[in-house]
Amino acid sequence: MKTIQKSITLSSKPRGFHLITDEILEKIPELRNIKAGIVHIFIQHTSAGLTINENADPSVRRDFESHFNRMVPEDTSLFEHTLEGPDDMTSHIKSSLLGSSVYVPVTNGKFNLGTWQGIYLCEHRNRGGARRLVVTLMG
Repeated sequence: MKTIQKSITLSSKPRGFHLITDEILEKIPELRNIKAGIVHIFIQHTSAGLTINENADPSVRRDFESHFNRMVPEDTSLFEHTLEGPDDMTSHIKSSLLGSSVYVPVTNGKFNLGTWQGIYLCEHRNRGGARRLVVTLMG
């Protein structure tokens, strides 16, 4: 079994849920050489997360954002950790709810996602900046 690990940087994105499947694929051409395996994608940040969900209708991503904002409101009176602004602690909570990594099967050099699945960057900061991912291919 071959293992490849790369650090990649995603372009800066505004707050929200963003499809990043193609952006990841562009940065890991080595994937084409994996006949059967798995990829682990880990985000090196505490105020953004990763998940896999609907990749077709953009309203799904907007609904995720509005739900998370209602579930974890930016009310600094609720939190002790507020030095970095009203979106900081809420971002930590949201990213913990979603998680910091995803696994995707690889088949014949491609992600073996379902028809309507894509990988999301879940950006919870108003201005999160570029995000670093560690991508590990095994197969």
